[in-house]
Amino acid sequence: MLQIEGIGASHGIAIAKAYRLEEPDLTVQKKEIADIEAEVARFEEAIQKAKTELEQIRDHAKSELGADKAAIFEAHLLVLSDPELLNPVQEKVKTESVNAEYAMRETADMFITMFESMDNEYMRERAADIRDVTKRVIGHLLGVEVPNPSLISEEVIIIAEDLTPSDTAQLNRQYVQAFTTDIGGRTSHSAIMARSMEIPAVVGTKEVMKKIENGAQVIVDGLDGKVIVNPTDEMIAQYEEKKEQYEQQKVEWAKLKNEPTMSKDGHHVELVANIGTPEDVKGVLENGGEGVGLYRTEFLYMGRSELPTEEEQFEAYKTVLEKMEGKPVVVRTLDIGGDKELPYLDLPKEMNPFLGFRAVRLCLDVQDIFRTQLRALLRASTYGNLKIMFPMIATLAEFRQAKAILMEEKEKLVHEGVQVSDDIEVGMMVEIPSSAILADQFAKEVDFFSIGTNDLIQYTMAADRMNERVSYLYQPYNPAILRLVTLVIEAAHKEGKWVGMCGEMAGDSLAIPILLGLGLDEFSMSATSILPARTQIKQLSKEEAASFKEQILAMSTTEEVVEFVKNTFHV
Repeated sequence: MLQIEGIGASHGIAIAKAYRLEEPDLTVQKKEIADIEAEVARFEEAIQKAKTELEQIRDHAKSELGADKAAIFEAHLLVLSDPELLNPVQEKVKTESVNAEYAMRETADMFITMFESMDNEYMRERAADIRDVTKRVIGHLLGVEVPNPSLISEEVIIIAEDLTPSDTAQLNRQYVQAFTTDIGGRTSHSAIMARSMEIPAVVGTKEVMKKIENGAQVIVDGLDGKVIVNPTDEMIAQYEEKKEQYEQQKVEWAKLKNEPTMSKDGHHVELVANIGTPEDVKGVLENGGEGVGLYRTEFLYMGRSELPTEEEQFEAYKTVLEKMEGKPVVVRTLDIGGDKELPYLDLPKEMNPFLGFRAVRLCLDVQDIFRTQLRALLRASTYGNLKIMFPMIATLAEFRQAKAILMEEKEKLVHEGVQVSDDIEVGMMVEIPSSAILADQFAKEVDFFSIGTNDLIQYTMAADRMNERVSYLYQPYNPAILRLVTLVIEAAHKEGKWVGMCGEMAGDSLAIPILLGLGLDEFSMSATSILPARTQIKQLSKEEAASFKEQILAMSTTEEVVEFVKNTFHV
């Protein structure tokens, strides 16, 4: 028996035999070519075959996983149409008289090396996209079949060095019980997809491919981030019981689906969900979400070759508002830049995009994009309970300008005879320390705050959360962060306004007792976290949690806070 530690990327437990998803031999030999035209035609044919496959995978992903996951394959199709990648390959074939697969490998490796060397997580993921796409093309050129996980027809656990987005999208949930990989983290494409598919996953193990043979009995424990190879009968029995307990726990959680979120002493808070597309609403309702706390509208803009029209946006917003049947829907206006780029906008490259031209800064500068989105939102507002928030607000002037543009577009629509709701709350994300410190001034002008802890933490600690060398500074429970959160909540409540949180911290079982005690009104999280969080809050007393507020805020380190919360609230 062998136990391997990794990162629990998707909760659940699975026991099945190993299926090694191994890379095919795509070794490329350099060859001299006499018929250049025929070689270019062969290359173009391989590109076309790869496009056809990717279109099929995209359509499968869209029906199984939703449009936001399928957008990954739209991006792959864009790579296959990118002249910056394809032209150098053809040029190499023509000028050096070399075979297409050699030219493709040389060109792709150059781009992959360039992207992998970047500090930005988003750009590093582009290297994985290029590798995935070019592997498919080279396979066609060599006549080698690239593995097709969709053909698996028995219960297995996938063992792989990594799973590409196209691999993950093809997994048949009926047969694939779980997967484990050597590399990857909680934010990788495969991990996000695993959570959407509710397949247990342990990633970043560094050694499953070396240690696990095809057909070996394997346990994947996505709860504790463990992989057990060739377990004893006793160990299998223990994990069967643990799996049963987890399934029972899910049944207990489901009983609270239609319940309001009440603390033990009768205080109500709202548990809402973060979504990216209209398809995600189904998961919100199935998991008892009391609304949508963050609708990330940038998915409408990504994985395509041009800006979405006002009509396309209107239909998406209208669909979400109608499906939520009057429950609140907080829509974040376009948050592009930083780690999210739109190739068709051709924005200048920046040394530090996270601190650069992004989110509301971009929208206030490129106002035609912003105004189109605001018109679509305003038109959709009569179909439900819409709230609009602006991201990345650093100064009062920015908030005032964004709100003024919103009001201008509202007046124009009313003048055109278009019906617009008069009951739209307008708020802002608090994700920059300056806006948290000045929250008492902002609170006089906003209808609500939503604290974006992912950015607030990295900006406060001056530590890129994607940089492994400083990841130890990504500390949600650091007293500095908790004091900023407290400033925001107290300032809002003084003006009679409400405060939500839509960062990862809101769904964290260790943070929930602290945030409840600090007086947070709304917790927005991934849909699958809602019922566990509701169960936890039901067992907590808000008054008791609040009684520890000053004690926690007076602590000096993250470690002190974590130890106190664990001992006091038994998390």
